[in-house]
Amino acid sequence: MTQHFDADVAIVGYGPTGVIAALTLARHGASVVAFERDRDIYPRARAVTVNDWTMRILQGLGIDERIARVIEPQRALRWTAYDGTEIMRVEHPPSALWAGARFYNIYQPAMEGELRACAEEYGDLLDVRYGAEVTGLEQDSGGVTITAADTATGEARTVRTRYAIGADGGGSATRGMIGGRLLGDTLDVRWIVIDCRVKRWWPDRDLLTFWSDRQRPVVDIALSAGNHRWEIPLKPHETEADFATADDVWPLLEALGVTGDDVSIHQWAFYRHHTRMADTWRAGRVFLAGDAAHLMPPWAGAGMQTGMRDAHDLGWKLARVLAGELDETWLDTYEAERRPNAAFYTDLAVRLGRIIKQEATPAEIEEMNRVPEGTVTPFEPPLIAPPVLEAGWLRGPVGDASIVGRMVPQPVAGDAAGRMARLDDLLGDGFVLLGADTDPAASLTPEERAGWDALGARYVAVRPRTAYTQGPDDLVDLHEVLLPWLARYGVRAVAVRPDRFVAAADVSGLAVPA
Repeated sequence: MTQHFDADVAIVGYGPTGVIAALTLARHGASVVAFERDRDIYPRARAVTVNDWTMRILQGLGIDERIARVIEPQRALRWTAYDGTEIMRVEHPPSALWAGARFYNIYQPAMEGELRACAEEYGDLLDVRYGAEVTGLEQDSGGVTITAADTATGEARTVRTRYAIGADGGGSATRGMIGGRLLGDTLDVRWIVIDCRVKRWWPDRDLLTFWSDRQRPVVDIALSAGNHRWEIPLKPHETEADFATADDVWPLLEALGVTGDDVSIHQWAFYRHHTRMADTWRAGRVFLAGDAAHLMPPWAGAGMQTGMRDAHDLGWKLARVLAGELDETWLDTYEAERRPNAAFYTDLAVRLGRIIKQEATPAEIEEMNRVPEGTVTPFEPPLIAPPVLEAGWLRGPVGDASIVGRMVPQPVAGDAAGRMARLDDLLGDGFVLLGADTDPAASLTPEERAGWDALGARYVAVRPRTAYTQGPDDLVDLHEVLLPWLARYGVRAVAVRPDRFVAAADVSGLAVPA
């Protein structure tokens, strides 16, 4: 019997994670119905930054240039004591993954508004229901039934979809409905987040500064669009009631040397730091993403971005499963790939937090500043290093000397017709095998070629800029980035996934990963 579905995928929650899931699915032709309890964008800025990995995802969705207009490049990060002693600094070199900077400051309400405006252009393919609170979720072997109530009238409606994604935040109702548990800890200390409008520039305002102190560590960060934020922990005797008005809040800023000549207070809120992760990110046809799956302290600036990356990873796979291009077993790779990455950034945030709170020992700080010797991959601090997959849909070892699991750099390249563009714009959005001045198909056995052909892969030779192209699909390494990168790991051919991670290489086998 043929089942009726109102959409391919239901998304519960329409913050940045939910919107990226919706955009990724809709861009690949999947229909979406999204439920968002709130009728308006949450007005307080929560996340403060995005990096070039996230911008590359947005490029793949065709919206990076629109988002770039509402964010601003970040200069550097520093950890500083109140006496002016600089404990640690992380400079931002030029991006190897996207066209602009490594890191950007954002003002989340503005960026989120632009993301939603981009999603509106998908019309009937993306149905967003604001003021709709999901109250029930049931699934069977064929699909998922969602019950949602109008928050104004209480009227309940049901929707039938093939799959569902819970992107409804740390207090996720979806997680509870699938029997998931959030494991980990929440710190007792409550922080006040003070958002201000800038009235004049001050020295080094564009440095993201962590003021390190046992009693009053402070996050001091420029946001985009003329905003600035301070995050300050309350002392044990202080409560939210002590900061009921702007006049109550001002002494916290004045203690940092900030005056009414510099800023005006726009809004403030309170929160606690969580280090938690769901015991499972999937139950049957229902998936968790973003804060519904994991919560981390803010010190690595990766909470929102990790959710957006969850959504993209799940979205491109799920869309292809729905289109019949990938087997449903692909969905098993979602948590296998994303959980280790979320754990990595959570651990990094905890370690960076120990520095700002002066809990780290000198040996810990020395270790974080240590530059390892004799590595194949040039060292970069973990906070800014290009991403690496630790597990999932990969063939071959991962590690310092391996190219497998690494994200391909993205220079401007040339094609056989003389056009110059960013690499991803020339490769398209599917699977691609790249060869170092060779046709990568020549490195495959007939069985391996059949496997990649079944995935619709392209075969692209990357030629040096000093040579002629030899076929219509050849690309030219104009800035000598791709060929040296491949040579560093001793490979002649690699298989690249749609998310630009290397799935396999000739040195460890180019068969389609199992």
